[in-house]
Amino acid sequence: MVEFATNSFLDHSGAEIPLICGAMYPCSNPELVAAASEAGALGVVQPIALTYVHGHELRNGLRRIRELTSKPIGFNAIIEQSSRIYLDRMRRWIDVALEEGVRFFVTALGNPRWVVERVRAAGGVVYHDVTARKFAEKARDAGVDGLICVNDRAGGHAGDLSPQALYDELSDLGLPLVCAGGVGAPQDFAHELDRGYQAAQLGTRFIATLECRAHDDYKRAILRATESDIVHTDKITGVPVSVIRTPYVESLGTRASPLIRPLLRHPRFKHYIRSFYSLRSIWQLKRASLRGGGYRDYFQAGKSVRAIDKIEPTADVVRRFAAAWREGDAVA
Repeated sequence: MVEFATNSFLDHSGAEIPLICGAMYPCSNPELVAAASEAGALGVVQPIALTYVHGHELRNGLRRIRELTSKPIGFNAIIEQSSRIYLDRMRRWIDVALEEGVRFFVTALGNPRWVVERVRAAGGVVYHDVTARKFAEKARDAGVDGLICVNDRAGGHAGDLSPQALYDELSDLGLPLVCAGGVGAPQDFAHELDRGYQAAQLGTRFIATLECRAHDDYKRAILRATESDIVHTDKITGVPVSVIRTPYVESLGTRASPLIRPLLRHPRFKHYIRSFYSLRSIWQLKRASLRGGGYRDYFQAGKSVRAIDKIEPTADVVRRFAAAWREGDAVA
């Protein structure tokens, strides 16, 4: 009998495969989240997408997912100090998720200590999105159980470091590391696990699935795109976001104006500016995702597009990645 190596992410999440279907605004519809978990990966709920885009009150949306799978799911909590109203809502959402049995949480863009305290009291775990060591150290000190390491190949909000450089920077912190960015094929997955990551988080690959409700224009754009078509823009949320280069993106430009850039770095004003950008982008991204490329909007995607050449069932994606993991783990 082949014995597989111990994997902290699997222990923490309850998933069968060290693979996350990452939370995506606006693409994380209940059917996609459930399909990923049912296949053995970990589907992660993005609550703004669930409620605002796909029209489910949070508790009902979580119960809808539970109708489709009884396997573990995760919950994404963006906790930046943007407004008291938003944070109060996120606190209520986390409580609802805990009440509905969610025990794996992914936090981003803020100090996760209060989430850790809330979740750990219920027997859950918290992983935190990081792009650099300074953020990872703060998350570790706040008590998180693992780190989602967002590299420069990721779709959506991206980092500045390569998967290798980010791993080297964080590997001595004593926490499980999840590779987020650039994983579009099973061999990419196996390679990152061989590098030392405990799991990989995929977004772009899961948009190009049958269960994802993104518009076919979006999915076809992913199939057509190459690595060189992925550009970073800070005009969506105020921080770098990876999108597919389109004529509209080129005409608009990818950098905030010289007047705005200093405010995006200002310790006091950056939260207000980012909130303004985010509120505007919520509408743009929702419209582009659900209504297609006839609109002047953005398609978020990462450099994993190079390996994506077909739209297929989520279970088929997970099955191929699982085979690569099991083969590599057995060899190891």
